[in-house]
Formats: sequence, structure tokens, C-alpha cells
Amino acid sequence: MPMVKVRFAPSPTGYLHIGGARTALFNWMYARAQGGQFVLRIEDTDLERSKPEYEREILDSMTWLGLTWDEFYKQSDRFAVYQEQAEKLVAEGKAYRDGTAVLLKVDKGRVIKFDDLIRELITFNTDEIKDQVLMKSDGSPAYSFSCVVDDALMGITHVIRGEDHISNTPKQILIYEALGFKVPKFGHLPLIMGADGARLSKRFGAVAVSDYRGEGFLPEGLVNYLMLLGWSPGNQEIVDLKNACTKFSIKKVNKTAAQFDMEKLKWTNAQYIKKADTAFLTDLIVPLLQEEGLLGDGYDRKRVETAVHLYKGRMSTLRDFIERAGFLFVRELVLGPEVKAELAAKDLARPFSLLADRLEQAAPFDVVTTEKIFRGLVAELNMPSGDLVHPVRLALSASAVGPGLFETMAVLGKDLTVERLRRAVGK
Repeated sequence: MPMVKVRFAPSPTGYLHIGGARTALFNWMYARAQGGQFVLRIEDTDLERSKPEYEREILDSMTWLGLTWDEFYKQSDRFAVYQEQAEKLVAEGKAYRDGTAVLLKVDKGRVIKFDDLIRELITFNTDEIKDQVLMKSDGSPAYSFSCVVDDALMGITHVIRGEDHISNTPKQILIYEALGFKVPKFGHLPLIMGADGARLSKRFGAVAVSDYRGEGFLPEGLVNYLMLLGWSPGNQEIVDLKNACTKFSIKKVNKTAAQFDMEKLKWTNAQYIKKADTAFLTDLIVPLLQEEGLLGDGYDRKRVETAVHLYKGRMSTLRDFIERAGFLFVRELVLGPEVKAELAAKDLARPFSLLADRLEQAAPFDVVTTEKIFRGLVAELNMPSGDLVHPVRLALSASAVGPGLFETMAVLGKDLTVERLRRAVGK
């Protein structure tokens, strides 16, 4: 039995989108599950629309996702191969010239059948298929022709692709037959739909993989989510790629369309952020902080790591850190009108001033010392600690939610903590 060999064949006429990434992933998983090979082929026969920057982005995104390939090809390097195979068909009388174009003769009245790996038996009648263009008049190959020639000569045993290619399959089977090549097995994946049940659009997540990367998704989180769009490893929502490959079966892929759910993707990503190494996350977050102008060159790495550790259980994406912990990295905190109104509604001048004075004398300025000072003050003032915790949190972070108040103070540091308490009561 020949070794399983599959391919992912994107066109560099745009960035790698979520649908393409899921197709690449299922091919990669099938190859690894079967001990086979995974081929990456750039289908750049459209010389006008193919761009080097799109090709670079596709390769970068594949590498980032961890989908390494065993062989790599570009169709633009293979025009002579397609020309040769087209000439052969003309010489055998199976194809004919129409000007400078070459077309395959399609016999009418035939039924084309193939047993789809996902959808089972599919049939087409050749009465519905016109003669197929093999080589265009500009000398470039037609999509189906270059696809068949390459899949055959590269030894592709299984073609796994989106269901939007089902109508191409009978045309390609006719080309395989005409060339005398063995027809591979086909499997057509269901499409990914948006939350409204329509084809995935930018509103619901049909953006490039590189956009998700920029938004602060981890590759493991995105891969975990994509593998569950149309397949399940059993009663498991968090499963790494290596373990998934041991369970993957193309025959267990759903026939029905998968629905893209951004909230589920964020939840999945959050699980990977929670268990990630703090130093590793800090390496990813530092450039985001610098990009936002929140971190200069001589920053305190240990302080950033402490903040990341404090917030990593509260993040769905790495960019959430900027939104939730950005107050730690600005000199002057801007309090919104609602926060100002809430602070002004309470008589906080005395407790805030006393707390600021005592914290200014704290040594060391850490979680234990700040908590001791705070608890001592509320006991002295005979006020419930909750009555002061909430307004102090607002004054320090401009937010009603966050990690423990004393952990927050310790990361914020003495100077900023004291300064914000005094500013909050106008001193």
C-alpha cells in the first residue's frame, strides 16, 4: 500500500484565512496520523494576482501554526511540465487546440462517480460538463489541469479540500483518466459558517491568520479551536496537536457546516494563556506594550513579568493585557467621568490621605506590608474594609475589577500608588 501523501495548495492572491488554515490543519493531521507526508504547494499560476507578500504571509502563518511541510513546490516553476502534458494529450487526440489554448474533449452521456471520504458516493453526468480548458491562450495552465498534473506527479494519494471544490472533482477525474494517471481519493470538508448561518465573512472572523496572531491569539489556541470545527477527539475541548493526531480520522469529519464562534475561540485561547510560562508570555507582550508606547527601552523586566503573572488568568488574548493592565505603565492615569463621580460621591479625602501618607513610609513596599497598613487603617477608622477597597481600586486602576488590591499596589509601585491616591482627592 503506498504511503499516504496529502497537500495543501493555497493561491498567493491573498492572505491565509481561517478556512484555508483549517484545510491545511486537517491535511497535516491526516498525514501525521497515517505516518505519511504533507506537501505545501503554492498555486501561483495567476501571474497578475499572485504577490510575493501574500506568499510570505502564507509561509509565515503555516510555520507559526506549527504546520511544517515535507515538500515544497511553486506552480510558476512548472509551466514547462504542464505544457508537455498538454502536448501529449493533443498528440493522442484527447485534446485539441483552439487558437493558442488547449482544450480536453469531454465525451457526453457518461456518469462520473467517486466515493468521497466524508460525503460518501457522489455522481455527476458528463452532459453537464463542457470541454475543459487545459492551457489558456496566454500560455498559463487552467486551475484543474495544473492541479491534476501536480497531484499525480507528486504522488498525492488523498486530496482533502473544501466542499466548494466538489464541482471541480468530476472535471479533474476526466483529466486524470485522459493522462492515464491513478485517481486519488477525495474528501471535501464542510464550509465554516458565521454565527448568522451565512458564509463566513470578516464580521464573523474570516480574517487572515496573521490578524489573529496580531490580536494576541496563541498558535496552540487557534489550532485547538480550528481542529474542533468539524471534528471531535471525543469528550475533550482542550487537546494539543500531537495528541489530536493519534485520534484523527478523516471519516469522522462532520458533513454539516461548522459554525465559527469567536467567544469559544477566545475561551480556548484563554486556557492556553493560563497554562503558558510567564516568561514566554512576557516575551510576546513586551512588543505589544512598546507598540502602544507603554514601555520604553530601559524597562524593568521583572516588573512586567510580575504583572503578566498577575493577569494571565484574566486574559482571553494577549492584547487583553494592554486593556486590563495598561494602567500599570502610564504615569498619569485618566479617570473617566463615571469613576470621578463615584469617587466624589463619597467622603474619601481623609482615608485616602491617611493611606497615602502611611504607604509612603512603607518599607518594603510589598503585598504583606501594604495589606498590613491598609487593614490597620480601616480598623482605626472603624470602617468596613470593603468600603475602602473598591474606591482605592478605582483610584489606582480606573477599573472596578482586577486582581487582588495589594498585589496591584505592589506591581504599581510606591510612587504611583501614593500619587494616584492623592490625585483622586484633589491633593
